[in-house]
Amino acid sequence: MSYRKEKFLSFEKSSLLSKVDYLEGLSEKEMNDLFHEILTEGIHGFCFSLYEEGQEPGDIIPKPQIHRRMQILASHCEWIRSFSTTEGNELVPEVAKEFGLKTMVGAWLGDDEEKNKGEIDGLIELAKKGMVDIAVVGNEVLYRNDLSLERLVEYIQQVKKEIPDVPVGYVDAYYEFSVHPELAENCDVILCNCYPYWEGTSFEDSLNHMRQMYYQAKAAGNGKRTIITETGWPSQGEGLGGALPSKENALKYFINTNLWTQDEDIEVMYFSSFDEAWKKSDEGEVGAYWGVWDSNNNLKY
Repeated sequence: MSYRKEKFLSFEKSSLLSKVDYLEGLSEKEMNDLFHEILTEGIHGFCFSLYEEGQEPGDIIPKPQIHRRMQILASHCEWIRSFSTTEGNELVPEVAKEFGLKTMVGAWLGDDEEKNKGEIDGLIELAKKGMVDIAVVGNEVLYRNDLSLERLVEYIQQVKKEIPDVPVGYVDAYYEFSVHPELAENCDVILCNCYPYWEGTSFEDSLNHMRQMYYQAKAAGNGKRTIITETGWPSQGEGLGGALPSKENALKYFINTNLWTQDEDIEVMYFSSFDEAWKKSDEGEVGAYWGVWDSNNNLKY
């Protein structure tokens, strides 16, 4: 998701965080081999891409389609993140559990209270069935100005009361937890999206920038478990500032992200698993090319 520039805190290249470069001196072949080694050994988690060509939110997605993509991902990760509990999305955690994966399950909230109720009810029902390892109450709701902070906190508290044995959080850009301390206080776990690309950062500075984003959110959580719920780099499309999409940059970003998070024992849900064409309507051409696999389920690299 793109971020409004006035809301994020400026990235300083002179950060106190020392520069990390996992790719220095590697040939193209060595980078490709390293990518496949990381993927074969498995990463922490993937954001699940539900929609195939010609599909979009609002379409009802059948279980066999979810199963096909989950089968591809299952040997490459431990966790799956889903974004909604309706229109077939409620089947994502069910299928993930069939493959022995852990689940971060989201209720998609907006400005429609009736739809919100259905999403919240669905999240609670799935959790009570044992399908939810981390419950997510809303995704970037504050960024989109769909709900007030007060109403969002009410939803979070409602879910926490109903499923006290499941960690409950809310996903948004890393800086929202600094801007709204009440948000961090009401979440069991800090769930932050970290996108150097959407802040126009060049690939060369992207890893250091993401590290700053993560540690800013972690500091806002005052010791709470902190998870990067989305980060990634597009393989094609239009650029933004110094951020340039390319297959090479996307490959390198995947390697950097997963080596860094493994080194520092940080949980990350990589965005995304598969390309999804419908995202062009919201994010332009670049929105369709964030997957590690393409829209036809072929590995890109």
